[in-house]
Amino acid sequence: MTATVELVARATLIGVGGSAFIDLWSLALRRGLHIATLDYALLGRWIGHFRRGRFTHPRIAAASPVRGERPLGWAAHYGIGIAFAFVVVAVWGSAWLESPGILPPLVVGLGSIAAPWFIMQPAFGAGIAGSKTPNPLAGRLRNLGTHAVYGLGLYVTALTLAAL
Repeated sequence: MTATVELVARATLIGVGGSAFIDLWSLALRRGLHIATLDYALLGRWIGHFRRGRFTHPRIAAASPVRGERPLGWAAHYGIGIAFAFVVVAVWGSAWLESPGILPPLVVGLGSIAAPWFIMQPAFGAGIAGSKTPNPLAGRLRNLGTHAVYGLGLYVTALTLAAL
């Protein structure tokens, strides 16, 4: 395997691991604490409307459903997670892959909060950083927790791969 292929494979696996950590965290929130988390079908619905030239919605849940929105949303969730893992590798390099530290993935994980706060939530009709939701502070704290868990997932996955 060439160095480039190995780097791409490792970054991809790290992104999958970080995204899987989000999924486990969301499952714990939903089942253990009865806290609602993002339904990825809504992410798929939003993306599905792009081909119709529709990028914002007053309320994404009320937008017309899109065929295959759930698998599209899940694929986007993992694709986005992989893309942010590539940011860690691009900025901190292959040296980080060999000896992962926790700070780089936490910086990227927490920094990735900008995407939902300033792109997704406004486009979903929830306002900047969920400002139009019933309890914006609770949503923001939940978002920060989820993105911190993503960063932790990137770190644990990178650490595991480095040990193999």
